[in-house]
Amino acid sequence: MGIFSRRQTTTVEPPPAAGPGHFAAAPAAPAPGAPTLDPALRALTGQWSIDRPHSRIGFSVRHAMVTTVRGAFTDYDSALYFDGARPSESRAELVIRVASVDTGVEQRDGHLVGKDFFDARRYPEMTFRSTSTVHEGGETFRMTGDLTIRDTTRPVELQLDYLGSVMDPFGYERAGFDGTTTIDRTDWGLVYNQRLDAGGSMVSEKVRLQFDISAIRTV
Repeated sequence: MGIFSRRQTTTVEPPPAAGPGHFAAAPAAPAPGAPTLDPALRALTGQWSIDRPHSRIGFSVRHAMVTTVRGAFTDYDSALYFDGARPSESRAELVIRVASVDTGVEQRDGHLVGKDFFDARRYPEMTFRSTSTVHEGGETFRMTGDLTIRDTTRPVELQLDYLGSVMDPFGYERAGFDGTTTIDRTDWGLVYNQRLDAGGSMVSEKVRLQFDISAIRTV
């Protein structure tokens, strides 16, 4: 996916004035002893939101022990604040409508939003709210936050890699991040499974979450 493609379709969503939580800018003084930051990162300080047509909030999970099923959520709101001088002040919030899950198979998607998995009628949204951000050096960050699924909230830790920034021909300032983490879905009550005769399970309990983010500056 070319999330920094300079050729942009007319489906680009204009950046909203505020996402699920509008973050006020924090003072941008560098912390003593912090890893050296690229000046380009400092210039990105401000509020951003995810450009959905050019981003992907996805997941992958082993199926029947031998193949991988991939899917994504297509409907969500976002509010991001990136502080390029003090990364610890950076924050993110995502509110995802679970009924928007898309694995490319309608029957499978229907099963995922049903009671065996997300139970979308009772729990229509899942959320991620960051609690801390650490600059690990270079263009790599570690963001910890609370992930809520089916009214169960547990901490997760994302590795975030900064991919670059660009001013596109439509006047949008874009920045790209690639984030990954792996969770055990049973920790959030997603325990449905079928056992295989040869051993193992039909659906892996380990799920890899993938965040391919093209963010647009809003402030």
